[in-house]
Amino acid sequence: MGSERNDIIDGFSTITNTGTSAQASFIEKKSEFIGDACHIKTMDEALAFVQSVRDRNPKARHVAFAAIYGAALGAAKERMSDDGEPSGTAGKPILDVIRMGRLTDCVITVTRYFGGILLGSGGLIRAYSTAASMAVKAADVERIVPMRHYRVVLQYSWLGRFEQLLAQVGGNEEGREFTDRVTIHLAVPSANAGDFETRVREAFNAQARLLRL
Repeated sequence: MGSERNDIIDGFSTITNTGTSAQASFIEKKSEFIGDACHIKTMDEALAFVQSVRDRNPKARHVAFAAIYGAALGAAKERMSDDGEPSGTAGKPILDVIRMGRLTDCVITVTRYFGGILLGSGGLIRAYSTAASMAVKAADVERIVPMRHYRVVLQYSWLGRFEQLLAQVGGNEEGREFTDRVTIHLAVPSANAGDFETRVREAFNAQARLLRL
């Protein structure tokens, strides 16, 4: 999975489920805990998702959540809510699941239908953590690949060869501009960037104008 930035920190993943969230549930002492996990592009999307879960579960006692956005860019934003549970027993355990999984750009809600039996602080923490972990396991998770971005200017006759080279290093084309030559905006996995630059120089005898962005 790519990014629009060059300074991605390696080692992060994201939940890719959009539209329909990944979901899992279990029952603890007659209370049902339902975990939902979804990809987000902004924190506003996270809050809108939480509201949609509340709207779908009007009879639920609590809809706790946690969300992290931007961690792979070194500028993490976090939000969480216990939604009426004792402080630190719901939102924080969900947030810890996201952090420990090195996840970003995602939101996890845990909906609780109260069964009449109190669980205590320890029981609540375990229950919310379990529901969040189950939602992550049910989700599609993809590693965020650090990318390096370029612009290259080519003669039209070089286009086919360049497309083959880009595919060989796992790169992605992001746009084209056509004049007397073709300008391509592209991204290449950072791990392959050095090899890519060498291949471009060798393939086109250093005549292709390749610029790092």
